[in-house]
Amino acid sequence: MDETPHDRPPISRVRVLLADDETMIRAGVRAILATDPGIEVVAEAGDGHEAVALTLVHRPDVVLLDIRMPRLDGLGAAEELRRVAPGTALVVLTTFSEDAYIERALACGVSGFLLKSGDPRELIAGVRAVAEGAAFLSPAVARRVIDTLGGARLTRAADARTRLGGLTGRERDVVALVGAGLSNQEIAARLHVVEATVKAHVSAVLGRLGLRNRVRLAILAHEAGLVPDV
Repeated sequence: MDETPHDRPPISRVRVLLADDETMIRAGVRAILATDPGIEVVAEAGDGHEAVALTLVHRPDVVLLDIRMPRLDGLGAAEELRRVAPGTALVVLTTFSEDAYIERALACGVSGFLLKSGDPRELIAGVRAVAEGAAFLSPAVARRVIDTLGGARLTRAADARTRLGGLTGRERDVVALVGAGLSNQEIAARLHVVEATVKAHVSAVLGRLGLRNRVRLAILAHEAGLVPDV
């Protein structure tokens, strides 16, 4: 079971490639990221083809992808990047009008969803989280993801709680923190266990529940109402 294609130790300096066809949006995102001295924007792309080419040159830890770009859109770029740069974490920058793309983004191996109009602190937290192998869903996007995947909210919540009902207490604790966007190391520190134990729990839960990756597990944690305020 593929826990995450970018499971890695903490990165002291996160290298980011920013892909968006709007110059003003790129400037705004770059300015926000620049407030964190541990994050460096190493390249910018105006479309998906440029994003793929520049990723191969600069080898960033994280690629931030707008969905709607000319020539090759963000999801097409994500599909290509998953093939040619599987160790790079992918984050989609989305708006509420782009819900229809969420399922395809999940299939492309995207590790995070961030709202363009969201809290700047979430952008920084999300970039750092996915760089360290975590899945990150800003709370507003998590609600939209759950709604977009289909089914009434109450029904999905009940189903999620049922699916997680067979987990041990420690496994539920781990799942809740995965949903909160914490990396394995951060979860280990929070639960006072070694990182290998957390990784084993995540892999076991993914296999038992038939989930492809941490993003799916994070969504399930949100649906079940397990995610704590961290």
